[in-house]
Amino acid sequence: MKLDMGSIKTELPHDDIEDMIMDPLSLADLRRVDGSGSEESDHDGSIHCKSDSKVFSKAMGLPPGCPQDRKRKKLTRISPRMQWFQAAAKARALGDPWEKFQWKDYPTENAKRYRYNALKKEWIEDMCVVKMEPEPFNHGAMRECFRMKKLSNFLHSDDWHKDSNNYVAKRYMEEMERSVYFEDVHLQMDAKLWGEEFNRHNPPKKVDIIQMCIIEFVERPGKPVYHIEHFIQGRYIKYNSNSGFVDDAKRKTPQAFTHFTFERSGHELIVVDIQGVGDLYTDPQIHTADGKGYGDGNLGTRGMALFFHSHVCNSICESLGLSLFDLASQELNGLSNQVNALKDSMTRVRGSEELCLSPSDYDRQHLLDFLQQRSNSFSHSQHAKMRRESGGSIRVRYESGGSARVRCESGGSSHHRLRSDSYGSGEFSLSPPESPTRHNSEGSCEDDHVLLDRQDSGFSGTYGPRPVVTRRPRYESENSLNLNCEEEKYLFSELAAKKSRKSNVAAEKQLRQEIRDSEEDGWLGEKDSILGQIHLDLAKYHELGRFSESNGDDYDREAAMFHLRHAADLGVMEALITIAHIHFQLPHDILTDIEVPESEENWSKGFHAMMSAAHLGSREAMVFIAEAFKLGSNLPQDWCINWEEAMKWYEKAVDIDPEEDEGFGNGTVDHPPYVLLAAQAEMLKEGGHGLSKDPQKANELYTAAAESAMELMKGRLANKYYMLAEEALAEVPDDS
Repeated sequence: MKLDMGSIKTELPHDDIEDMIMDPLSLADLRRVDGSGSEESDHDGSIHCKSDSKVFSKAMGLPPGCPQDRKRKKLTRISPRMQWFQAAAKARALGDPWEKFQWKDYPTENAKRYRYNALKKEWIEDMCVVKMEPEPFNHGAMRECFRMKKLSNFLHSDDWHKDSNNYVAKRYMEEMERSVYFEDVHLQMDAKLWGEEFNRHNPPKKVDIIQMCIIEFVERPGKPVYHIEHFIQGRYIKYNSNSGFVDDAKRKTPQAFTHFTFERSGHELIVVDIQGVGDLYTDPQIHTADGKGYGDGNLGTRGMALFFHSHVCNSICESLGLSLFDLASQELNGLSNQVNALKDSMTRVRGSEELCLSPSDYDRQHLLDFLQQRSNSFSHSQHAKMRRESGGSIRVRYESGGSARVRCESGGSSHHRLRSDSYGSGEFSLSPPESPTRHNSEGSCEDDHVLLDRQDSGFSGTYGPRPVVTRRPRYESENSLNLNCEEEKYLFSELAAKKSRKSNVAAEKQLRQEIRDSEEDGWLGEKDSILGQIHLDLAKYHELGRFSESNGDDYDREAAMFHLRHAADLGVMEALITIAHIHFQLPHDILTDIEVPESEENWSKGFHAMMSAAHLGSREAMVFIAEAFKLGSNLPQDWCINWEEAMKWYEKAVDIDPEEDEGFGNGTVDHPPYVLLAAQAEMLKEGGHGLSKDPQKANELYTAAAESAMELMKGRLANKYYMLAEEALAEVPDDS
């Protein structure tokens, strides 16, 4: 749809322009009304503004500050239609901020543009015409910025004054490989996808990530590449960084958005380094749980830990159902300045935000009543009205093979099969993109049209009639063209809903217990806890003095132990082993200067930590537990020697491949396999403490121990085991 802005009056006092409401509106809000109240439009879909429109005149006719104007503002709510007219008039009044530059003196250049589709993980190429200043007008720590104008691809015009858009082209000041530019676009477009997911939950203020793409000057020597973004005029603010900085300004939305991405992705990633104009962000950074992808700024769980150490949950976090991250009381006291600043924030929750719920184990398998139908064609309120009127809902049931059957239960009978992974394996574009590939007109979306190809969008099955080709709405930018496949957005939201999990320890422990009870492998069925690793990183940061003024000489030991215990509670192996060593007063590598007094209570805590580590696959812990049950040493007061239990843990330790040992340090150095085999044989030869005597089995184990010792060039020890094997064999009853 095309809007003729030529007839909009712009003779407005400056103050009135600044006070205009700039709330985002959809295309459905755009209607032109003439003096009689009828709409007026051309056959081509363009709508013209009449200068004598009563609606427009009413909006612009009252001088600012007059009694009638104050009364109108107080008693009458400005309609979305009126707000749009006001915003359009303000934009028109501002004019082109770059008109003063001598664009006519700069050469016209043909360039190739690369855009990334974050949903399909594909690159789209097309050609465009640009003009760019030869010298940078600004620079940051790593990149310098150039003013650039680009002609619109769909207007097919060469009028640089009316039909060009302002862009900022950026390039690294140091020589970088071309792949770095493509990785940056991949990062920003993935972050934009999470911005759209945040907006689906109806927060008080919507967010967006500026569209970024790559432009290659094909006619220049070496074909240099640049990042390009739309020029956004306004005050640029950095709200948080990728290393823990949080702005003390009275803003809630940026911090809530970062917190949201962590929970909604199931702790697999977090979008940080939020900066931009208002809630239009640019140059974000993504930390992933494994620390892979998204450039050198991806600090993994260490970056996540730095954010949560400085994050204060606000009313938006609460309204979205996000959970408080566990911090020690001393750490919370250090965030008092942020808490006080948030009290004066102008943003207020409406009470209509959608909760970011963490689904139950049943919901993760079936997602019944957990998903809602969403579409860009309707607002959130229209969807709610549609569901109320129809009395129906969208239900998704997962079947074998990782597919899902979707049924509209409002009377419809059509079924769709969606391609989806099983729980915990959905993709969020965490892997680096492939190198850019060319797409022809049959397999890609054109500038003027969106071709909704079911097969290309990643869906399979029977869908009925093929969708018609639809014209792209004008309110969408050229760069957002390839993000407009609602089915793929719905699938992305569906996978996010399956992965969503809380960021507090209590909820994580409950979830891990559910997995432990439902999996056949029991303890070994649990996955590594990302949240637990974050708490372990916080303990390490405290020890390094990251959060103290004395560079680690006098760090907060209580807070460090607080996070170490939480990491151990969530099954982090390194934390469990460290907790056990601290309570047994053994040497440890983390928090080396922390000691606890010797007591029966601390002894019991250490033993239970070592037992948990053994259950989770630590060979060192298994041997420790086995020796405790064999000799009675290190056992809690209410436990006793149990050779049957010792045999079980010795057998598990022998079966573990040293390369797959989940513990830390090489347990085979102090406890090689032949030592463990001989210990089992010794107990079977003697019998007792709940273990039946079995000389035949003892003979076999001594023989295996001798062979293992021989392989490790322990000949004298091997001869000893062979002799013990013969002694055990002599005790075998003669059945004849």
